[in-house]
Amino acid sequence: MTTGPLSGLRVLEFEAIGPVPHAGMVLADLGADVVRLDRPGGSPLSLGASAVPNTMLRGRRRVPVDLKSPADIAAVLDLVERADVLLEGLRPGVMERLGLGPDECLARNSRLVYGRMTGWGQQGPMASAVGHDINYIGLTGVLHATGRAGTPPAPPLNMIGDFGGGSMLLIVGVLSALFERERSGRGQVVDAAMVDGTAMLAAMVMALRAQGLWTDQRQSNLLDGAAPFYDTYPCADGAFVAVGALEARFFQALLDGLGLDDIDASRQLDPTYWPLLRERIGAAFAQRTRDEWVALLAGTEACVTPVLSFGEAVTHPHLAARQTYTDVDGVTQSAAAPRFSRTPGAARHMATDSLTAAEVLADWP
Repeated sequence: MTTGPLSGLRVLEFEAIGPVPHAGMVLADLGADVVRLDRPGGSPLSLGASAVPNTMLRGRRRVPVDLKSPADIAAVLDLVERADVLLEGLRPGVMERLGLGPDECLARNSRLVYGRMTGWGQQGPMASAVGHDINYIGLTGVLHATGRAGTPPAPPLNMIGDFGGGSMLLIVGVLSALFERERSGRGQVVDAAMVDGTAMLAAMVMALRAQGLWTDQRQSNLLDGAAPFYDTYPCADGAFVAVGALEARFFQALLDGLGLDDIDASRQLDPTYWPLLRERIGAAFAQRTRDEWVALLAGTEACVTPVLSFGEAVTHPHLAARQTYTDVDGVTQSAAAPRFSRTPGAARHMATDSLTAAEVLADWP
């Protein structure tokens, strides 16, 4: 039995890539009844066949629909009439051309929260342009800030645009609109754009920049790898540790743990001292393996942790104790988050075999 805090919420998710299926996964994990509308032929982005199912599609029921078929469009509108939330990630104007835009859907169901996910937003000079995560974070300044000085900007996977600035922003918008609906009784359109979300994620950096505490030069700021006490270091075995000793007492604990008794801790924030400090810290870490350092510094306030691969992360004792990763249908994947004391969510089954719209409607009186 579904027990998550969103139990009873009905969500229609139009097939898309990246942030929309991620948002659908999170809502399903939290108990929502998410029905995914699959297009014939599947997703336009294919990175190779695999016998392992896409774990982001877990917890769904699936209905194949041909959005060029008037009969299927009519069936979708019947589902819209009984849904609480609609999620779509098509380019601006596509849903309108299909006869499934906000006007049509809200006319059928005035309480519907219509969640729209795009890279550039529904309006603006670039609204109809194509792109992916790297393009959206590139336009906002975030990509420019990543990587080492003298090297090209380093793509931070697709975590920032697609998921941090995309899926999470869409979920916040949808849940906010649902909260407001409790007062007004009316749904509305949520325009979630990855450029907007990425810019919002960078709020602290923008604040520091406005205060003159951040420059646009890569690796010249406190949190971008310039500070030797906030960076990664290779160890004797070639593996890495992450160091985050920002506060003075944590920095002192780092020096104590590394045996650097001759370092002047009072000069921690003096950039002219950083080259020497980096050399000494790096030389110290090079004397032992990663796991030796982790064991040696365990229980201290040095803020040193191992840099783990995904394969290593799933077996780390802390993550194992919290069950941060789980096994669903034989596939290791992230567990549901966040945690709830009374109505826990769960990473449930993989997406079910295809149903018909009529079968879903029978469950959605």
